[in-house]
Amino acid sequence: MARLKVLSALDTARTQYYHFKAIIIAGMGLFTDAYDLFSITLIIKIIGRVYYGHRQDDDKFETPPVVASALVAVALLGTAVGQLVFGRLGDLKGRRHVYGFALLLMVFSSLASGFSICIRKNCVLLSLGFFRFFLGLGIGGDYPLSSTIMSEFANKKTRGSFIAAVFSMQGFGILASSTVTIVVCAIFRAASKRSEADVAWRLILMLGSLPAAMTYYWRMMMPETARYTALVEQNVMKAAKDMEKVLDVTLSQIAEEYPVAPTPHPYPLLSREFFRRHGRDLFACSCTWFLVDIVFYSQVLFQSEIYKRYLDKKGEVDVYQEALHVAWIQAVIAVCSTIPGYFFSMYFIDKWGRVKIQMMGFFFMALTFFAIGIPYYSYWTTDKHEGNKGFMVLYGLAFFFANFGPNTTTFIVPAELFPARFRSTCHGISGAAGKVGAIIGSVGFLWASHKKKEDGYPKGFGMEVSLIILGVVCIVGMLVTYIFTRETMGRSLEENEVESETLEVEEHFNL
Repeated sequence: MARLKVLSALDTARTQYYHFKAIIIAGMGLFTDAYDLFSITLIIKIIGRVYYGHRQDDDKFETPPVVASALVAVALLGTAVGQLVFGRLGDLKGRRHVYGFALLLMVFSSLASGFSICIRKNCVLLSLGFFRFFLGLGIGGDYPLSSTIMSEFANKKTRGSFIAAVFSMQGFGILASSTVTIVVCAIFRAASKRSEADVAWRLILMLGSLPAAMTYYWRMMMPETARYTALVEQNVMKAAKDMEKVLDVTLSQIAEEYPVAPTPHPYPLLSREFFRRHGRDLFACSCTWFLVDIVFYSQVLFQSEIYKRYLDKKGEVDVYQEALHVAWIQAVIAVCSTIPGYFFSMYFIDKWGRVKIQMMGFFFMALTFFAIGIPYYSYWTTDKHEGNKGFMVLYGLAFFFANFGPNTTTFIVPAELFPARFRSTCHGISGAAGKVGAIIGSVGFLWASHKKKEDGYPKGFGMEVSLIILGVVCIVGMLVTYIFTRETMGRSLEENEVESETLEVEEHFNL
């Protein structure tokens, strides 16, 4: 097809400076996402000390479960909404124009979270929740746009590695949240009074906006992707001129000799024909992302089971010590398991394929949760094994195989399966399904993990049953991947689209 000349050049282009620049620019949104997600669990500890440390009010030096759950869930809800809204806008208005607005929303919401108005407890927490929702909107917008932009700029040989590299910025965001918390808490602990801890958590939140703000200019300088310009706007010459600016090609190599007449798109989004051609792929992407986020985000609850073994009673440590201990553990896990998991995905994603890595990750995550959960009360929590290093190793493996597995691949696959005019939207739908799973995982399992009624939690299943359920969720994810997910490795985006649109539904299920 003549109009694909510029796209063929993209698919065969050698790896060059602009690809790495695009990884950094696109990855800053994911960096901010992880920074916010993992810093809030640390900040909640400081907030508990600042606003719930009054013995006369029968406070327990701990943020109540309802408040902690709300602060986590409101950002995830905003992320789900942002993925749907910005994902659709990315297909309607273009990747580049919407991309900058999503970044600005993240930057200003991060700053506003630190400036949460009032000094009274209820007012501060309400305003913090309000700004975290808008922070989630910006983060949600960044998910579909970052993956779509990277997939449309990359060559087909290393496309998976490039998208995985963008997503790996989450790992550095996790490490940054721990590092910033350690530094801020150490400084304030040595040089300030307890009352000034109210400044510390605000500063931690606000510092998360800096990396994203620093990339705004470069994000605005990025041209529109050639695939959007050529296939959606149907302006092939403009696509060629844009690519000449950033890739090592000349206009004569990628421009068409004769203009290509625009043609109407054959079917609209969410039509019957859309579901016939892409329904299975959308289900596979949404379902697996939903399942992995239940598991991945629920792992936050294990932190409390780890750090509480090393801390004294709530009233016997200072305002910063608990957050410091949790940050150290989080940093160790990030360096030893989380970040290596991302790097393994980057290296193997274009060698083994998406489906194999996703199934492998789900399988080993299930084994890990069963190994922790089945003997949880009979082995891991006994006095003999209290603080056992084996627990820490298994906990780290759960993060490793999440990232060298479905947490990374579910971000990659939706950016490769769908036509250009639906790509950002379908990625947003898949990601929004994931964030619904994240709310269930981070809030639902947090409450379910308590075996008896305590500290504001209702009676739940207990940690043992909760862990086993997570293992079962992983098994379901592996089966859904095997039955429904198509491999995208080694083919151009247009080849994946053609394969999807020419296969009948009956052929899809002829396993």
